[in-house]
Amino acid sequence: MKYTLNTVLPEDAVSVVKSGDRVFFQGAAMTPNVLIDALCNRYAELEDVEIIQIHTEGSAPYIQEPFSNSFKLSSCFVGGNVRKAVNMNNGDYIPMFLGEMHLLFRRQILPLDVALIQVSPPDKHGYCSLGVSVDITLPAIQNAKTVIAQVNPQVPRTHGDGIIHMKQIDLAVEVDMPIHTTILPEVTDIERKIGRHVASLIDDGATLQMGIGNIPNATLSNLGNHKRLGVHTEMFSDGILPLVESGVITGEEKEIKTNKIVTCFAAGSQKLYDFIDDNPIVHFKEAAYTNDTAIIRRNPKVTAINSAIEIDLTGQICADTIGSYQYSGVGGQMDFIRGASLSEGGKAIIAMPSTTKKGASKISPFLKEGAGVTTTRAHVHYVVTEYGVVNLFGKSLKKRAKALISIAHPDHRAALEEKAFERFKCII
Repeated sequence: MKYTLNTVLPEDAVSVVKSGDRVFFQGAAMTPNVLIDALCNRYAELEDVEIIQIHTEGSAPYIQEPFSNSFKLSSCFVGGNVRKAVNMNNGDYIPMFLGEMHLLFRRQILPLDVALIQVSPPDKHGYCSLGVSVDITLPAIQNAKTVIAQVNPQVPRTHGDGIIHMKQIDLAVEVDMPIHTTILPEVTDIERKIGRHVASLIDDGATLQMGIGNIPNATLSNLGNHKRLGVHTEMFSDGILPLVESGVITGEEKEIKTNKIVTCFAAGSQKLYDFIDDNPIVHFKEAAYTNDTAIIRRNPKVTAINSAIEIDLTGQICADTIGSYQYSGVGGQMDFIRGASLSEGGKAIIAMPSTTKKGASKISPFLKEGAGVTTTRAHVHYVVTEYGVVNLFGKSLKKRAKALISIAHPDHRAALEEKAFERFKCII
């Protein structure tokens, strides 16, 4: 049976959105900004439209005046483009593990009226690719009443779950533009030190989970002499490319999808997207799969590398708020911390600088008032700063405090020791 895309202009495509609708935006590098801009242009005739998303790229006009009078954001993750809105009255945050977000749609907790996505043009069989953002986009498409696609020949065609037939697309808008790229700043000396410490914990044959950022990239740059590494992660960026090209990352010891790089989204340079395009060793799965602890733990030596905004002296991790200010989101940290901890030979690692950019200690006597506990102290194992590595697993509260102070910035150790004495009524 032959199918054709119902191709229309952007303003005609978004005309199906009605006041009171709930609309999903695909995110990260695949953010469909042509459709988003067209929707925002209808602000004068719409009210009470709820936006559901993870992290988007672009200016996010829907949270800015005058558009914010018609649109209300409910974000499952908080990026810089919506951070102010989420902490004001025209946005909100839904705290959820990435591995469970699909349930919002599949269980009709948040029924979707419209999904705005971006895809590749259909192949000769009528199938389009969701590109480098499958994550919760696939369950959103499967459960939305109407699917509107920005069809773009510059979208990489990816292997895995992110393939949908054109018959699943109700309205299409044709564009031809690069997808979003992410360029990181230069790695600092502190980040290089942290990267070396983290790399020292990684065994040959390990299965890696890492995010985007300078610390993951600094770690990856120190793995050139490792062997038979694998990747099962929620996302990756350019840092893995030299290790794939040199044969360090092979995936040959993985139990789940041997020899494959498994992820649910990716963000980086055009070089990264060219590597991913039609590459059968990279499998894009939905987050319900990549972040399933039961799946993660089946791989050997899972080494999960995550970060923190703040950690208290007992090991509680805050990774998504600064006090009560919502900075990012829960994401998949706990999914992989637990998966790594339960993996045979696995290691769960929290890596961070010892101080903030303003010089305050990121190792604190107590988390700030209003701070969220992203990862509990019972789940934390390795903690790394530029001053070394400690393993909190099996340590008492007092021993944890002593270990964490040993990798705090020297300028803050005396004050932390004083606070530890006040708390524990003894010298630790």
